[in-house]
Amino acid sequence: QVQLVESGGGLVQAGDSLTLSCAPSGRTLIGYAMSWFRQAPGKEREFLAAIWWSGGGTTYAESVKSRFTISRDTKKNTLYLQMNSLKSEDTAVYYCAAANTPGLTLRTRAADYEYWGQGTQVTVSS
Repeated sequence: QVQLVESGGGLVQAGDSLTLSCAPSGRTLIGYAMSWFRQAPGKEREFLAAIWWSGGGTTYAESVKSRFTISRDTKKNTLYLQMNSLKSEDTAVYYCAAANTPGLTLRTRAADYEYWGQGTQVTVSS
C-alpha cells in the first residue's frame, strides 16, 4: 500500500505561481510512476504530468507543458508540481497518484493509477 498526502493548494491570483507537494509513504517506490491530475467541478479527472520515481523521466499533457513542471526529491521523499502563470481555468482539485508501472511508458490515464491522495484545492482568481 502507498499513502499519498498532497499539500500546497490555496487561493492565488491569475499570473501567480504555486508549488504543490505530495508526500508518499508506505513502501519503496522503485519502479513506480508518480503523477498529478486535476478535476474541476463537473469535469473528468485530467492528466497533467507524470514522472518515474527512480529515473526521473517525465511526460506532460500538452495543455500544461509550457507552464507546469513535475519533479521529485527522493531524499526528501516528496513529489512536486510547480505551476506558473496560473489562469482561472486552472481552478480545480489537484491529486497526486502512484502506480507500480511495468515497462518503459509513463501512464496518463487515471485508471492506470492504483493509489491516490485526498486532493488539494487550487483556486485562481482573475
